[in-house]
Amino acid sequence: MVMSPDDLKYKLFTRRASLIAGGMLVLTSGLIGRMYFLQVVGQDQYKLLADKNRISLRLLTPERGKILDRNGYGLAVNRTDYRVNIIPEEAENVEETLEALNAILPISERQKRRILRAVKRQRAFLPVMVAENLDWETFARVNINIPDLPGIQPDMGITRYYPEKDILAHIVGYVSSVNKSDIGEDPLLELPGFKIGKNGMERILDLRLRGKAGNTRVEVNVMGRVIRELSRNDSVAGDTLNLTIDLAIQKFTANRVRDESAAVVVMDVHTGEILALTSTPAFDPNDFNLGISQKKYDVLLSDARKPLINKTVQGEYPPGSTFKMIVALAALEAGVIDKDEKVFCNSKYKIGNSTKYCWKRRGHGHVSMVQALAGSCDVYFYEIAGRVGIDRIHEMAARFGLGRKFHIDIPGERNGLNPSKGWKMATRGVRWQGGDTANVGIGQGDVLVTPLQLCVMTSRLVNGGKAVVPKILLSKDGEEEVVPEVIPYERRNMEVILKGMEAVINDPIGVAFAQRMRQKNMSFGGKTGSAQVRRITKRERDVRIRKNDEKPWVERDHALFVGFGPLENPRYAISVIVEHGGGGATKAAPIAKDVLEFMFAQESQKSQPDEEKDA
Repeated sequence: MVMSPDDLKYKLFTRRASLIAGGMLVLTSGLIGRMYFLQVVGQDQYKLLADKNRISLRLLTPERGKILDRNGYGLAVNRTDYRVNIIPEEAENVEETLEALNAILPISERQKRRILRAVKRQRAFLPVMVAENLDWETFARVNINIPDLPGIQPDMGITRYYPEKDILAHIVGYVSSVNKSDIGEDPLLELPGFKIGKNGMERILDLRLRGKAGNTRVEVNVMGRVIRELSRNDSVAGDTLNLTIDLAIQKFTANRVRDESAAVVVMDVHTGEILALTSTPAFDPNDFNLGISQKKYDVLLSDARKPLINKTVQGEYPPGSTFKMIVALAALEAGVIDKDEKVFCNSKYKIGNSTKYCWKRRGHGHVSMVQALAGSCDVYFYEIAGRVGIDRIHEMAARFGLGRKFHIDIPGERNGLNPSKGWKMATRGVRWQGGDTANVGIGQGDVLVTPLQLCVMTSRLVNGGKAVVPKILLSKDGEEEVVPEVIPYERRNMEVILKGMEAVINDPIGVAFAQRMRQKNMSFGGKTGSAQVRRITKRERDVRIRKNDEKPWVERDHALFVGFGPLENPRYAISVIVEHGGGGATKAAPIAKDVLEFMFAQESQKSQPDEEKDA
């Protein structure tokens, strides 16, 4: 059958319409399917994405934990930080506003460049910090002039503050801004202006002090402006730490040695609690928190007395004659000498091809152990050191805490050096000689100690044989106390050592007899020391040995003293080192006497009835 032209056209049209309709059906089905997927299947995912654009999660900075002394006085606290911000969108002209503000609050060109960079980088409605840590007067002047300062926003925050300044700088340390190398997994470190511990206990215990961040969920518009707060989880403040330090003793000690390059450590001989840990000169940790200038930092770095070094744990010094108790006890315990045997001192001691000398040019004559300790006779200790040998001296020194770290939560602690035959062969590749032993016998040569180690040594000598370990964090209520190990020694031998230390101060033959205290309840014992920093040449001995005050400061002997008090039932130990101070009896011992006298007076005042104190 032949189709007419009209039928052919109709059939062709119908076929095209069907194809188009089919295509439209496919497209419509695809759109419906896609809409179903977006609105039903992917509903949760896309709602979450929408919420991310609408809801912002922001961190809440926690308050840093406080550091307090044993009596609750603040050593590192937080105080109100008066700040000034600028909100660019509210300022008619940012640069003009800054110029107007400069008349009230000086703004350097460097600060201005920083502010303008931040303005360009941030959204216009976000505040940019102009200045922080303002005093109240400046902050008040800014507030009064707000009508003439468009865009300026006074603000108050929290900043770290060290009320005692340099008195505790080496203990507490300081906080400072976060560097790129500091940033880790904690998102707090990425918050603008957040600060972390950079020195002292602030650094070692930073995680405990830092606290935990909170967060707030806020609804924002498309520009990121906050519309409302949806929820809040408050931050958790850092731990409050109580130290064993007694602020009154620390302040007295620091002020007593303020003009010296010195270190003083005071300990409770039974608990190991450190009551004072002073290193002078020091620095003001607030300078680092606020941002120390390069000029001021260069002054600290160039000071020959090294104010940035914590001498109590980082300084390593020859102990001089303060080491003689260790040598004496080693000799008694080894049985190479008894307390009554006398050694003759004519000021010279021959060993091999060399001659060693006593500090007293005419010698001490015949001296027993107690007399040798009281008069600090070098020849006596050359002799008994040679008899007992370096390895037994080394072992005894180790028992009393020398040559090791105690890890007391203060950075930079050093080991010191407790030498032995094996140490010398391993480090220098040569054998130990008799002359080396003689040098160690008077606390010179290779032996090195820190002031903290000397205080621990003294505590262990006088507390009845307890190997106390120093600590600077006060134990919490209910915290189990660690029972110290017992140091093995014959009690009768230790009685000789303590009698010698008593004689140093309280017997007319003692080198520090001038420092004795008249009151029996305030009496103390100890041992002086002077450590040479340069060797005396033969020519100097033949002509004349210069006195310390005739030498340049850096060539003078270090002055040392270790002591304990009271004599009956000792409770406190003290070590003092005055760098290039000269004689231990004339420079270091008076410092120890003054500190102990202050502490005894404090104890006496506490024991008085309240009505007597009021009177």
